[in-house]
Amino acid sequence: MGLFDRWLGQLARSLHMLAAIWLFSLAFLILADVIGRGIFNQPIQGTAELVANSIVAIGFLQLSHSIRMRGMLRAEFLDAYLPAWLMRGFSMLGYLVAIVLFLAIAYASWEPMLNAVEIGEYQGDGALRVPTWPVRIIIVAMSVLSALSYASLFARGLRGDHEAAPDAGASQSAGGH
Repeated sequence: MGLFDRWLGQLARSLHMLAAIWLFSLAFLILADVIGRGIFNQPIQGTAELVANSIVAIGFLQLSHSIRMRGMLRAEFLDAYLPAWLMRGFSMLGYLVAIVLFLAIAYASWEPMLNAVEIGEYQGDGALRVPTWPVRIIIVAMSVLSALSYASLFARGLRGDHEAAPDAGASQSAGGH
């Protein structure tokens, strides 16, 4: 595995951990909101907006790690019925389609991201206004990173390495997914 591939793996694992911490923190926010609403009749203002934006960001932050672990949805039941060379071909085709898809998402999200940054776009009114530009930046950046992750898998496939996920050993030695 090359230097770029190792760097990509480390970045994906770091973003995965950031997303996990963010999700854990979000769970406490939701708990506090429910308790505040139920016991004190005082919900935490802006919880819905924070959760809505956070879920999108958390999902995109975890994409690259899931891709590198080959944890994305695939039809594994076909493995038993199709020859290995055909399954590898389908994997390679899937990697190319995914590269195009994630680059298309980044491209389509570019102008809305720039616009959100320029106008200071936010969601919510009243006590808490949540800026949307950080989530829009995450969508663009993580889409590019996801395309790079698929390109890395494609390059590994061209070299004949179709078996192991590139980061499987590193993830398991760090305590799992």
